[in-house]
Amino acid sequence: MSRDPAYDILFEPVKIGPVTARNRFYQVPHCNGMGYRDPSALAGMRGVKAEGGWAVVCTEQVELHYSSEITPFIELRLWDDRDIPALAGMADRIHEHGSLAGIELAYNGMNGPNLYSREVPMGPAPLPVATFTYDPVQARRMDKTDIANVRRWHRDAVLRARRAGFDLIYVYAAHALGFLHHFLSRRYNDRTDEYGGSLENRIRLLREVVQDTKDAVGDTCAVPVRISVDELIGEGGLYKEEVEDMIGLMADLPDLWDVTIAGWENDSQTSRFAEEGFSEPFINGIKRLTSKPVVGVGRYTSVDRMASLVRKGVLDLIGAARPSIADPFLPKKLEEGRIEDIRECIGCNICVSGDFTQSPIRCTQNPTMGEEWRKGWHPERIVAKTSDKPVLIVGAGPAGLEAARALGRRGYPVMLAEARRELGGRVALESRLPGLAAWIRVKDYREQQLHQLPNVELFLDSPLTADDIMGFGIPRVVLATGATWRRDGVGHLHTRAIPIEGGAEVLSASDIMAGRLPAGGRVLVWDDDHYYMGGVIAELLAGKGYRVTYATPASEASTWTRNTMEQFFIQKRMLEKGIAIRSFLALNAVRPGEAAMACMFTGREERLEADATVLVTSRLPNDELLTALNARAADWADSGLESVTAIGDALAPATIAHATYAGHRFARELDEAPHDGDSLPFRREVTELLKA
Repeated sequence: MSRDPAYDILFEPVKIGPVTARNRFYQVPHCNGMGYRDPSALAGMRGVKAEGGWAVVCTEQVELHYSSEITPFIELRLWDDRDIPALAGMADRIHEHGSLAGIELAYNGMNGPNLYSREVPMGPAPLPVATFTYDPVQARRMDKTDIANVRRWHRDAVLRARRAGFDLIYVYAAHALGFLHHFLSRRYNDRTDEYGGSLENRIRLLREVVQDTKDAVGDTCAVPVRISVDELIGEGGLYKEEVEDMIGLMADLPDLWDVTIAGWENDSQTSRFAEEGFSEPFINGIKRLTSKPVVGVGRYTSVDRMASLVRKGVLDLIGAARPSIADPFLPKKLEEGRIEDIRECIGCNICVSGDFTQSPIRCTQNPTMGEEWRKGWHPERIVAKTSDKPVLIVGAGPAGLEAARALGRRGYPVMLAEARRELGGRVALESRLPGLAAWIRVKDYREQQLHQLPNVELFLDSPLTADDIMGFGIPRVVLATGATWRRDGVGHLHTRAIPIEGGAEVLSASDIMAGRLPAGGRVLVWDDDHYYMGGVIAELLAGKGYRVTYATPASEASTWTRNTMEQFFIQKRMLEKGIAIRSFLALNAVRPGEAAMACMFTGREERLEADATVLVTSRLPNDELLTALNARAADWADSGLESVTAIGDALAPATIAHATYAGHRFARELDEAPHDGDSLPFRREVTELLKA
């Protein structure tokens, strides 16, 4: 197959200063939770993207000096020469596949609390540090000596980056995450010297650092500038018209403009709150200000939209972080005319949670993400089967679908049986909830792939019993039967059932998704799950006219979604829809017409009027079939049954990303020697001990 000529424009080379990108696909800098702790795993991940056809592959932000670090977040470091080998290894992996390696040097300034180095942070003004965690630390105002020092430190890091082999060396002034952004924005810069006040003064330091960088690298490396065109707070901060004037004043000084929105939570909004291309109004018009190429992001998943952006003169390069995570081979698949094989990002931001939890990046759509080096998993290659024994998978949710897809790719005969009349399991149900429509891509991609595999048979509307399975004579059985939301209130806070008295109406999230709605008009949604489900159910019911109160033992709605950068948006939408939010509460009992709540601190009880209560707390695995089969283990051999394995939510409920990972892992490890549980099932890097 060959590519459609309609997409030829995306495969044109683009000159970026002294280097040339072989096409217009550009993986912008993005974090990953691995950084300096897992440099080989990180290099493996970036190398796979280069192999997949991304012409430019960039690092995350790289701390350039010990006096500005962002512990507890784990990014890369280039503090001194000892950091060069790890970064050089990454650049080498990128170069192996003909791609350009970019590095985003960052002096975090007021975004760096310095919890590790214990140095005093610096910024344009003496303000509290601008961190996600509200650290009780303040920055001191930089004087002229400080500014000169940071310019020198930045230049030293540039030279190290060049020695490490990078082709593009960023000057980072975006997302309110670096000191240059802080100097640009009135929000942080109240200076009265030549570095503050007027627009020309506020860009002075950016201009100086760009010139320093270009002087240091000469004609060997390109120098992009990453800048935020709007902070979305009006004239109190950076706004588009002002930033356009800044870009106009520096128009052709850098070799490329990488334009974003500030902060990171606005630039990387989830699909629940922003459509594909949501940042386009902010990017539009930048190209008319400069003759240099422009790259921008917008969670672009439609290749037609990508081509249109270039044709319309909006962008020269299609920037991507999340779409490149969901499918590192997106460019190559498009080039080979395999557009139907592209795994589209669902915009859930589970990838972002790796950075916020200091754990290796993961992806709902791409279960190999972060495992390229650790487990040797490749997103497009998988080892062939080592036996001809067939596999029966019961349940076609995300775990079952992924197991069937990966096993089918290996060549195993697979039968996938689903009790319902549609594939998808939980994603089919959840994608019908407000804002989650894009999540159906988890099902759609795998269904489309399964239809290409002649060795995989699908059976819908096929509930199976233990007798059925024992009668099939299929040696390996996988139970991916999912889980059901509890209706007894057991969750994080209450580990025993909540008293439900006198026939009070109580529903679970599963009831709501199945179409059952409360009878009365006043509804309490009790959220002891703390991810997205409680807020989505509350939004759904409010949209249907119910008077909704959302209560939680946490300090805010959907508190874990801070890790996906959407908590603010969730709570904002709930308040806009008239949902009352009550926090720091325990749920003591549910009675007809009311719920007995208690303050988490004082224990003081209050009665909240509610005709019905929806409990969003935890889930129970649908393990009846597993229990029935295990009860007949003595008869397995006679029926030809060798193994029964529960995976995904059927084993232990978790995120959809956990489910696809579980399905993929089962498929990868089938017919391997069983793991002994003592040795590690993945590779890790061990810190070298230096002599005291």
